[in-house]
Amino acid sequence: MGLALTKDSIDLGIISRNAGPMVTFYRDVLGFEDDGTMEVPGIGTMYRLRCGSSAIKITEAQPKADAAPGGLMGSTGLRYWTISVADVDAATDTCRKAGHEPVIPPRDIRPGVRIAMFADPDGNWVELLQS
Repeated sequence: MGLALTKDSIDLGIISRNAGPMVTFYRDVLGFEDDGTMEVPGIGTMYRLRCGSSAIKITEAQPKADAAPGGLMGSTGLRYWTISVADVDAATDTCRKAGHEPVIPPRDIRPGVRIAMFADPDGNWVELLQS
C-alpha cells in the first residue's frame, strides 16, 4: 500500500548560499513562474517558483557544507532532476543565449527521446527531456 497522494507532482527544495543567480536561471532562463518569497525562520529566504504543478523552492541559507560536485558521477544521492520540454534543441539555444552551456549537449538517448543537461549556477544538474 502506497501513499495517498494529494498532488500529481513533487516540490523540490534547493539550498543556495547565493539565491540571486539561481532564481535568475530558473525564472528568467528556464521560464518558471514567480510564486512569491517568504522568510523561513532560522534558515533564510525562500524564493518559490512554479514549474507546471511543481514548486521549486530556492532557499538562500548558509549550510554547514556544500554538495559534492561532479554531476552524474560525483557521488551518490540526488544528482539531477528532469524537466520535460517540447523542444530540447530550442531550450538549449535559449540557455546558451543566456550564457549557460550544456554539460551534456543535446543527444538522442533512445528512439523518440532526446536530452540535454545543464548545471545551474550552484552546480546542480538539470536534465531537459523531449519525448
